Amino acid sequence: MVKTSRDKFRPIPIGLFLVVALGGALGFSLASGDVPISLREVLSILATGPLKNAASPEGLASAVVWQVRLPRALTALATGAGLAGCGVLFQALLMNPLAEPYTLGVASGAAFGAAAAISFQLPFLTFWAFAGSLGALGVVLLLGGRGALREPTRMILAGVVVGSILSAAIALLKALSGQMMAAIVLWIMGSFSGSDWTSTVWCLPAAICVAGLGLGLHRDLDIVSSGSPALFLGVDEPRLRFGLLLASSLATAVFVSFSGVVGFVGLVVPHLVRISVGPNHIRVLPLSFLGGGLLMLMADQMARGLAELPVGVITALIGGPIFCLLLWRRA
Repeated sequence: MVKTSRDKFRPIPIGLFLVVALGGALGFSLASGDVPISLREVLSILATGPLKNAASPEGLASAVVWQVRLPRALTALATGAGLAGCGVLFQALLMNPLAEPYTLGVASGAAFGAAAAISFQLPFLTFWAFAGSLGALGVVLLLGGRGALREPTRMILAGVVVGSILSAAIALLKALSGQMMAAIVLWIMGSFSGSDWTSTVWCLPAAICVAGLGLGLHRDLDIVSSGSPALFLGVDEPRLRFGLLLASSLATAVFVSFSGVVGFVGLVVPHLVRISVGPNHIRVLPLSFLGGGLLMLMADQMARGLAELPVGVITALIGGPIFCLLLWRRA
């Protein structure tokens, strides 16, 4: 197919729109809340840096921005961008449009680790969630075997089985946890209310690594996702699949460990971007990052405005109908 000039330049205005919208959403997130702070004050606070004296009104506003709102907004942005980017990689590598960052049971593993830590009142909840993610990923790779790297369907099936078993184990923990069941349910549904600079320091580099790997190997992703004979085109498909799936799964484990299970972002955003700009990954990846970060920031802002409603509920209510509409239009 010959590309028209409209197809060639369409990603540019879409990218500019997403950048402007993302900047506006970030500014609104920093300015809104129980402590009203104007956008001009937010810009001044960011320019001057954090103030040590929190007793004054200026110090209070600075503390709210630097210690509460900014790390939460950056964590939400990085998580949304990273999950959307991981969704692009999963769908390309597994050659399945329904693949997402949670396909290989990473989210179920993290949820099980967190549920176990809450039930037994173990310290370092994030550590146990991350350990559960890695454990689930290891079991999936073990069940899939070497042949899974050449047949993605085996890996998907292994992820479905492991996820189902862990979901049953989580239900058992909830039934036996008594008064701790509410805390387990709240964590599983996802939230950024506990975000701090530690979560930002982990989530932001994870998202950047996913972006760097995806953009650096975008041509290989195009070849693999197209179903072409990758070996004859100079692409070691099993090695590429193992490396990128491992990296994106580890990144997903980081996001889930700090924010809980937040679904639909890695599934819906890449679909919307592909419909807009086509399957070329040099376009899909950066636009998916911007779109994922924007969607998560907006969802977190809505969650804050609804008495800290779990953000996973917001993304499901937004992403579910959109995905159903996409399926209906393509039927």
